[in-house]
Amino acid sequence: MTPVASPLGHDGPMNTFQSKAVALLLLAPTLLPQPSPAPLDPGIQHFATGKGPTRILYVDVAAKPGGTGSAAKPYQKIVEAIAKSGPGTAVRIHPGTYPGGTWIQKLAGTAKAPIWIGGVPGKPKPILSGGKEGMHLSQVRYVVLHDLEIQKCSANGINCDDGGNYANAAATQFVVFDNLHIHDIGGTGNQDGLKLSGLDDYWVLRCRFQRCGGGMSGSGVDHVGCHRGLLAGNHFEDMSGNAIQCKGGSQDIEIRGNTMIRPGARGINLGGSTGFQYFRPPLSKTAINYEAKDIRAFANVIVGGDTPFAFVSSVDCIVANNTIVDPKNWVFRILQETTTSQGYSFVASSKGRFYNNLVWFSRKSLRTAVNVGGGTLPKTFQIAGNLWYAHDQPSASKPTLPVAETQAIHGKNPGIKPPKDFTITRTSAAYGNGIRFKPFPMRDHGWRGYRKLPSIGAYEIH
Repeated sequence: MTPVASPLGHDGPMNTFQSKAVALLLLAPTLLPQPSPAPLDPGIQHFATGKGPTRILYVDVAAKPGGTGSAAKPYQKIVEAIAKSGPGTAVRIHPGTYPGGTWIQKLAGTAKAPIWIGGVPGKPKPILSGGKEGMHLSQVRYVVLHDLEIQKCSANGINCDDGGNYANAAATQFVVFDNLHIHDIGGTGNQDGLKLSGLDDYWVLRCRFQRCGGGMSGSGVDHVGCHRGLLAGNHFEDMSGNAIQCKGGSQDIEIRGNTMIRPGARGINLGGSTGFQYFRPPLSKTAINYEAKDIRAFANVIVGGDTPFAFVSSVDCIVANNTIVDPKNWVFRILQETTTSQGYSFVASSKGRFYNNLVWFSRKSLRTAVNVGGGTLPKTFQIAGNLWYAHDQPSASKPTLPVAETQAIHGKNPGIKPPKDFTITRTSAAYGNGIRFKPFPMRDHGWRGYRKLPSIGAYEIH
């Protein structure tokens, strides 16, 4: 596990170290504040929490060539500042529109002295526009990328990878993506807002993704062989393929407190289909392989899309305490897209859990609650404690499921008010009627702790 504070924050009261870190985060000079930043769970800790830069280099697209990076003579190009940065450096980019294509390779901060790259505090985000990619980071460590707008790239908005060093888990590690706005990426196929390949120990926080990919392909955030990540407080809108996809050997990723509006074909793809040569770690011929393992989707609000969740060639994944509104075709899918071949054995989709979800749906529109594909093990799934409400036909709310569900609620109006209000009240059938399980969600969609007798869905009430 990571030698720094866990990306998953804490469960229960903060210890002394965490409390001091939060205090420092609020008091110390830092690059992260914006005029109206999205709120974030204060329990989330990462390597840059409470730290500020010891050296600042400025960039301004309107500056004259030959700058020194000072406030009076900023660099004109982002790459000029990157080339001069090191541990403890902040690259502060003034507002303006910069060409896409910034390449960052083998840039390394330290746990005590990270490197920050982003906009100037209190000013509008600088825009990286056009090109194949807005920015590409390869083999980087202890870097915070923050307060940037990326748009109109033909391939990916931001690409962060291990430089093809698939067997080295430390090739690219400890990266924070905070308060980014990535939109209008690709439009023709498998193009992603944030493409992550071989990245370990990372955080995607308070980012906004819109219109990435095309033709039911492409993702807001696409993982290939990533491990120990947290995606929290992000907003996804009008995706083509997926809001978030975790595949290629991805493991131990938590997707918590995000909002997804029209998230595409599969809102959260827990697994997927990956070419054998791209798995991280590389595939084994002596062990069982998987596309995804231990992916946890907690307290998200997902509105529309063909299906909010798909378990695909994955094992031990959990979907719990989400609020699901008007999926077009299915509530979730169990599929097998990567199969045993070429001497590599793959797990059948199995051991998924679907707990405490609030499902507000149209009986007329929904094909069926769960779509089960061939080659899977649906009988190994556990389904419990969900609230199912067909708002167009409440008496027909009970779904057909591949396994028997326990402690379910059918046909009782939870009292949410789509499309804008997904909270509940104490009179809601969802209030206090959920089940406890492990691992239990630490926070609801509004960063409140769940009660001992939890409510169903993304929102708790105290």
